[in-house]
Amino acid sequence: MPRVLVLAYYFPPLGGSGVQRVAKLVKYLPRRGWEPHVVCPHPGRYHAHDPALLDEVERAGVQIHRTASLDPTRIGREGVGAGALSARRQRVAGRITGTFFLPDNKIGWLPFALARARKLLAAHDFDAILSTAPPYTAHLAAALLGRQHRLPVVLDYRDDWLGNPRHVYPTGWHRRRHAALEQFAHRHAAALVTINETIADALRARTDATVPIHVLPQGFDPADFEGMPAPRAEGKMRLVYTGLFYDAQRPDAFLRGLAHFLSHEPAARAHVEAVFAGRVPAYFDTLVEQLGLQDTVRFMGYLPHPESVALLRSADVLWMTVGEGPGAGQISTSKLFEYVGSRRPILGLVPEGEAAYALRRYGCGTVVPPGDEAAISQALAAYWAQWRARTFCQPDRAYLQQHDRILLAGQMADLLQAAAR
Repeated sequence: MPRVLVLAYYFPPLGGSGVQRVAKLVKYLPRRGWEPHVVCPHPGRYHAHDPALLDEVERAGVQIHRTASLDPTRIGREGVGAGALSARRQRVAGRITGTFFLPDNKIGWLPFALARARKLLAAHDFDAILSTAPPYTAHLAAALLGRQHRLPVVLDYRDDWLGNPRHVYPTGWHRRRHAALEQFAHRHAAALVTINETIADALRARTDATVPIHVLPQGFDPADFEGMPAPRAEGKMRLVYTGLFYDAQRPDAFLRGLAHFLSHEPAARAHVEAVFAGRVPAYFDTLVEQLGLQDTVRFMGYLPHPESVALLRSADVLWMTVGEGPGAGQISTSKLFEYVGSRRPILGLVPEGEAAYALRRYGCGTVVPPGDEAAISQALAAYWAQWRARTFCQPDRAYLQQHDRILLAGQMADLLQAAAR
C-alpha cells in the first residue's frame, strides 16, 4: 500500500469545521489504497476540542505522529478552549502576528514538523506528501521536505494564501515576502488542490501553468448522518446554527430579522425556537434580551461532533452566514456542506459568490444579503408558511453525491496516484 505523509497543524482532538476536511480525508484514504501518516502538533489551546473526532480517525487505523510547537497559541494551559476574540481584538492580534510572524503565527511548528517528518521518511518508504492550509507553514514544510527527499507534494488550500481576505499585510514588504514564500511552495509542488473555482482561478493567475490545479470541494461524511436526530420540542419550527462566529460572521442580522418576523407574526412565537450550538460573541445574551427573544433562543454551547450532527438532523431550517467584506465571495465554508449532508432547508445570509452558488445548486437553499434584516424576516415568514403546510423543499440528489466525503477521498487518492507516477 502506498504511503502519504500528511502535514496538518489542525487535527483531532481539535474540533471545528477547519479540522473536518483533513480528518475525513485520512479516514477514507485507506479505502482507496493509501496509508496516511499524519504529522501534527500536540493539541494546545484552541476554541474547540472534540475527542469523538480523534476516536473516529484512530478507529480508521490512521498513524498519528505528534510534535511540539513554539507558537503564540501555546500560551496558557494546553487543552483549554479559547473563547472568541472581539472584532477589535482580532484586528489587533492579526496586525501583530502579521508583522512579526511569516507566513503565520504557526511558524514555530516548522522545525518540529520537519524533524519528525524526516525521521519518518528515513524509516519508511513514502510515495507522496500532502499538506493542508491554513496555516501556510504546513505548505512550507511540505515543499522543503519534497525538495530534500525528491517526493511529489500536493498542497491543499482550504483558503487562499496571498488573496486571503483575512490576511493583514502591514507593509508592501510583507506582501512581497508572502508572495515569495507562496511561489517557493508552488515551485516544489506536483499539484495544488483547493475547495472552489474562485480560489482555483486566483491560484492559476499566480502559479506556473505547468502545475496542475484541481478543485476538491468541501463535503459531508454520510456515516455521520446515520444516527437518530436529537430530541426536540414537538409543535415547534426549529431553526439551527452550529459553529463559530468570527470576523464578519455575526448573529446580529439574523436575530434582528427573527425579532422582526415574530413582531409581524405573533402567533408564531409559541411555535418557533432558534437553537445555537458552538461559540457565540460575548454580547450574544445582551442582544437576545434587548430583542425580547429570551423565550425563543436557546444556546447549547459547544457540542461534540456526533451531537452537533444530530442537532442538524433535528432542524427544520438551518441557517449560516459568511458576512460581507472584501473577498467574502470566495468563502465556501465546511459548515455549509455539513448542512448539505443533513438534507434540510438552508437559509444563507451570504453575498453573491461561492456560497450563494452552492446553495442554489443544492436546490433547497434560500440566499439573502447578509445584513438585510427585512429580507431575513421575509425568508423566515416563507419557512413558517412551509412548516405549517409541511411543504419543505427537497435537495438535489446529484449535488449531494458530489459532496460525499468518501467520493472526495477517492478523488484525492487519484490525485496522489497521479503525482506519484
